[in-house]
Formats: sequence, structure tokens, C-alpha cells
Amino acid sequence: MRSKAELESAIAGGGRAALVINSRSRRGRRLYGTARRLLREAGLEFPHVFPVTDPARLRELFADVLALEPDLVVVGGGDGTVAEAVGHLAHRDVALGVLPLGTTNNFARSLELPLDLPGAVATLALGRPDGGKVADVDVGWFESTGDPQGEGPGADREHIFANMVSLGLSVQVAEHVPHTLKRFIGRPAYALTAAGLLPRHEAFTARITIDGETHEVSTHQLNVANGAHHSGQRIARDASPDDRLLAVYRLGDERRLRLASATARHVLTGPRRSLEDDAFLTTTNVQIETDPPMQVDVDGEVRGRTPVSIKLRGNALRVIVPKTFVDT
Repeated sequence: MRSKAELESAIAGGGRAALVINSRSRRGRRLYGTARRLLREAGLEFPHVFPVTDPARLRELFADVLALEPDLVVVGGGDGTVAEAVGHLAHRDVALGVLPLGTTNNFARSLELPLDLPGAVATLALGRPDGGKVADVDVGWFESTGDPQGEGPGADREHIFANMVSLGLSVQVAEHVPHTLKRFIGRPAYALTAAGLLPRHEAFTARITIDGETHEVSTHQLNVANGAHHSGQRIARDASPDDRLLAVYRLGDERRLRLASATARHVLTGPRRSLEDDAFLTTTNVQIETDPPMQVDVDGEVRGRTPVSIKLRGNALRVIVPKTFVDT
């Protein structure tokens, strides 16, 4: 494994690079041509380009990408596409570059990347005055030990994730939010879908075990965050994908209206509150059981059922970030 400086030098010197763009992401189809042009103008050449029209093929596509032994893999898409890339690139001697072309772009926000395409491309141009740098950030590891409920004997029930594991209403939202609505109105599509589902959503009890101590809560929504953003909003001013912590928190209690008010407080106060507040449990290793057993959302994809085990893997992923990003 090269040092970050050595990998950065290899990339700046024209090392092996591959480009993956999900043309089904919110802005991917519309901006595909623009992205290619801006990358060329920034001096970034990609002899291997993988446009994705079927997200179901992402896993096999990344196997082809890694076979090229690249120094840099640039991924254009939303959080789902980036999460798939993270699962393949963690613990490897390769850097991930991100073009934020999705709806919420939580991981890009956590990396403090510009959300406009020209700014994101400029960050990728290492060695230039406005270019970024190679940093290493944390990822999470998730294992479902619950009843597979038809997943099949060969199902992969362990996953590396970039941003967040969620239980509760968000799982139903992820399953039911219309793709067309996301494409046209962006982040508000999730809020509208949640508002329609909440009146019928049942609260659940979660038992959260950290360092042998179990905390029992009743809620409609429970999150375990590696990144700093949820639904496009900062969860706490000191949250970071490079802080060696998982942040466990619920939104509201068993009362439906409390979920709505807690979500509003999350949006309004997230940039000001701290991970040291009572609202958060911070750890590097957590086990969660629920009554009843529930499906679990991992970076926007439903993967497995409770009980689950979630662990932090510190500095496991190389990424390109702005020079101002604090790399620890």
C-alpha cells in the first residue's frame, strides 16, 4: 500500500484512471456529456469509461474496473452508486474521486466536496492550484444476522458502507419513493413520500448494545452514521467520516408527531449541535436488535434484517477531497 503522498503523485503524473458514471442518477444522464468535457478540459484523461444504464450491474462492473489496477476511480452518481464503489475500493491501493450527480449526495457533502460539477471536477485535478488531495477516511462494516427471509443460501449479508445504516420509516421511503419524482424535484421527494407513509407506520423497540451496555428505545427511526450528513443535512457540527466514530441516534419516540418535530429539529439544529450531546451514542462497535425484526437500509439499499452488527473501519478508504478537508 503506497502512502497517500505517493498515490497522489501517481495520479497527478497521469496514472491509470477509470471513470464510472451512472446515467440513471438524478443528474447523470443530463450531465454525462458535460462531465466528460469538463474532465478533458481539466487535463483528466480516462482511457477506460464505464457508463452505467443498469444499476443492477454495478457489482460486476466494478470487478472489471479493479481488474485494470487503477490508481484512480472517479464515480459520477448518487449515494447508491458511490456506496457500491466504496464497498469495492475500501482497503485497496486506489483513490476514489466523486462527481456528485445524485439527489442528496450525502457522502460528497461529508467529504466537503463542491456540489457543482465544475467545482467537483476542479478538485479532482491534483497538482493544480485549485485541485484537491488524497485523504483516507473511515467506512462502516455491516453484518445482518437476522432471518434472511428469502435472500437465498448464497446471499451476501456483510457490507462495507460509506454513510449510514437506518431502520424504520426511511426503509419504507427508500422502497416507495418514485424514481421520476426524485428526478424532477430532488430531495423534497423523500419528505413527500415520508409524509404519506407516516400515518400508517408502526413504532418499534430497539435494543442498542455498546460495550456490553444495552440501551432500549422506542421510535419510528433509528440511524447509525459514519458520515456527517443525513438527507442532505448535517447531523452535528463535529461529525465527520474521518473521526473514528459511529454516531447512533433516533428521531423522536413512539409518537408519530414526535418524528416530524425531531426531523425538523435535525434540519434546523444539526449544524450547531455536537456529537457529545445526549441525542447521540458514539462508538466503534454496536449491535442492534428490534422488536419486531425489521429490514435495514444500508446507504439507500435494503440489505438484511435485524439483529445486526455494525463496526467502524478507520482510515480504510482513499478519497480525493478539497485541500481544506481535515485529514486525521
